[in-house]
Order: sequence, then structure tokens, then C-alpha cells
Amino acid sequence: MQTWLPLAVRAPPMYLSTDGTSPLAFTRERMEGESIPLAPKARPDDAVKQAQLDSMKRRATGLLVAATVVFAVARALEGRYPWLGYIRATAEAAMVGGLADWFAVTALFRHPLGLPIPHTAIVASRKDRIGRSLGNFVQNNFLTREVVMRKLADKRVAARAARWLADPAHARMIARAVATGLARTAEALPDDDATRLIGDSLAARLRATRVAPLLGNVLALMTSDSRHQELLDDALRLVGQAVDENRELIRLKVAEESPWWLPDVVDERIYHKIIGAIENLLREVRADPAHPLRAKFDLALARFIDNLKHSPEMIQRAEALKEQVLDEPLIAELSASIWQSARGGLVRYAARDDSAAPGALERGLVSFAEALAENEPMLAEIDDFLLNLAVGIIEEHRHEVGELIAHTVAAWDPEATSQRIELAIGRDLQFIRINGTIVGGLAGLAIYVISKLL
Repeated sequence: MQTWLPLAVRAPPMYLSTDGTSPLAFTRERMEGESIPLAPKARPDDAVKQAQLDSMKRRATGLLVAATVVFAVARALEGRYPWLGYIRATAEAAMVGGLADWFAVTALFRHPLGLPIPHTAIVASRKDRIGRSLGNFVQNNFLTREVVMRKLADKRVAARAARWLADPAHARMIARAVATGLARTAEALPDDDATRLIGDSLAARLRATRVAPLLGNVLALMTSDSRHQELLDDALRLVGQAVDENRELIRLKVAEESPWWLPDVVDERIYHKIIGAIENLLREVRADPAHPLRAKFDLALARFIDNLKHSPEMIQRAEALKEQVLDEPLIAELSASIWQSARGGLVRYAARDDSAAPGALERGLVSFAEALAENEPMLAEIDDFLLNLAVGIIEEHRHEVGELIAHTVAAWDPEATSQRIELAIGRDLQFIRINGTIVGGLAGLAIYVISKLL
């Protein structure tokens, strides 16, 4: 059983089967092994074409009959009126020319008068060869590199696509189609399966990533431009605020921890010493970028980052903590939340009213298209890519196009094929009969006049 994989770069999408066969080869295999139409499909305008063909046949046949009648009359009266010889010769040659062309045109599609004359009913008897010739003609004259490149080189497909997508109405249409398709897919998926899929993906990704080195790299990035000192300043500010807001609690703790025999005035002085020392230290550190405490903070943070990156013990402890987190219901709850939020957002976006303001997806498409339309080098690269892609695909499969045409024509019913081709071009062929009758008559007249002059 064959499955099909879409090639996203192609438009309209083409498909390659997973067993490596091309789409045209697969079509050919189906034609050889399955039931397919035995004749080209009828078209709604066939009745009109048939009426036009019948009308032209009557005209050509009527002209031939008229030439025959004129010949018979002139031949009968030529002895009495010698000048009728010119008319008789003209009508006689017109009859010959008309009959010859009637035979030639009729022989293309059927046996004249039903007689199995050799080399007649050409379309029916040579149908397979005609199909091969037509396939080779298309393959060698329409699907060559030169023809395709000349046709596509000046189309500027990328620029035209960018201008089309930059239109908000077109962007809305694309966004709505994408959102609707994703929303329907999301609604069709069972919640348990979707949540499990998200959870498994998150867990697999987290298990494949070592947390400690990653955290170390993040901290190293933060310390590269002394941003950690800003964090220290914020921490010092919070400590100062906490001290200021808990002065009374500190006073009580000093009183509780001091010996019972110390006077209260001593406790008060100790309390003020402690508060003053803390506030002075915090003030000095905040005011002095080169304070020793900052240097100690730098050293401690650098040592911590190095341990995160290289210490086996630190890395092992981080991995153990990560596994504990993964074993908790947190991942399942997070996955369910992600799924519900994503599905709800898609459904709401797809159900938006047409009069609503452009959504994020629409704005993104328009912005992308506008930026692309102004980027000539990028447009040129895209055009070159599409051109090379199209030429490559056509060069690779153009012989299969010829085979497809040949096999399609070979599968048609011979009689039905003749009828369809006659319906398509038979009206124009009737002009050959008319011209043959007229030209034959003129040629006969010229020959008769020359014979008289000689």
C-alpha cells in the first residue's frame, strides 16, 4: 500500500510516494492496471460543435453536388453549345477535386463508404502511434529547459506573490484558512492524546537537556556586562527595606536575647548599634562600585557558575531535582494548560467576525509580505530557487509526461476517439473539401483553356 508525502515547496502540491515512485509513474501504473475511461470525457458544448460540423459537411457536400449537376447539364448540351466545354471542364475538375478531398478527410476518421480500404480510418488504426507522437512532441517542444526558463524568467513570481499577500484581504483569507484548518484538527484530537503528546514531548526535551550547564550559561551571559551587580543593588535595597519595616521586631529580639540583668538602656544601645551597622553597610555597598563585598559577590557567583558547568556533583544534583519535577503532576497540568490555551485560541481566532480588527497572524503575514516586497535581493533569490526547482522537476519528469499522454491515448476506444477528434477539428477540415472543389475547378478550367490555345 502506498502512502504519500506532500512536497511543501510545490504549488499546486505534488506528491512523491514513500516507495520512491513519481506521481506520473504512479498514474501510468494505475492506467495499466486499473479501469480508466475508454474515451475522452464529453463536454457541455459538444452539441453546438456537432451542429456546426454537420452544417459545414452539408455545405461541402452541397458544393460537390452542385458541381456534379453542372457537369451533367454542360456535358449534355456541349454538342449544341460548344462554349459550354469551358463550364463542363471546370465542373468536371471540381468534381474530381471535391471527391478526392472528401475521401482524404473521411479517411482520417473512418472507412469511406464503409469499405475497408487500406490506409483509411487513420485516427482509429494509428491511435497508439498518434499518442506516442503527440507525447514526444509535447515533451521535446514544450517541456525543455530553454522553453521553461524563457517563460518563467520574466514572471517575477516572488514579487507578485508578495504583493498579493500584502493585501490585507488576501492575508485575512490565508490566515482564516490556516486557523480554520488547525482549529478543526485541534477539535478532532482527543484531549487525553493531545495532552499526553505535549507532555511526552516536554519531558523528552527536558530529559535530553542538562539543566545545570544550561543555567550556568544563562548566568554567565548575565554577568558578562555586570548585570548581576544590578541584581545585588536590588537585593541590598530589599534588605534595607526589610530592616526598616521590622525595626520593632529587631528591638524585641535584642531584648529577649540579652541577659536579664542588663538595663534596658544597654539593650537600646545594642539595638541602635545593630541597626546602624546594617544600614551603614548597605549604604556603603550601594555607593561604592569597588566595595570588597561586591568583589566577594563576584567571586562567589563565578564559583557557582563554574560548578554548574563543570562540577559532576552539582550537575548530578540538578538532574536529580529535574527528575523529581518531571515525576510530579506538574508536567501533566502544564501540558493540559498548554493544550487548552492553544486549542481555545485557534477556535476563537477561526470564529472571528469578518469585521473584526486584523489578528496577529494577519498582521504578521502583511508585515512579512511588505518587507519581502522591498527586499530585491531576497526576491531574486526566491525567483532563482523557484525557477531552478521548476526546471529541475520538469527535466526529471518530462519523459513521463510524454508517456502519460501516450498511455492515455492508447487506453481510449478507437471509434470514440475518432468521433471526439472529428468533433474538435472536423469543421475546419470541411474547408479542405470546399477549397478542393473550388481549386480543382479552377485548375480544370486552366488546363482546358491551355489545351484549346495549343
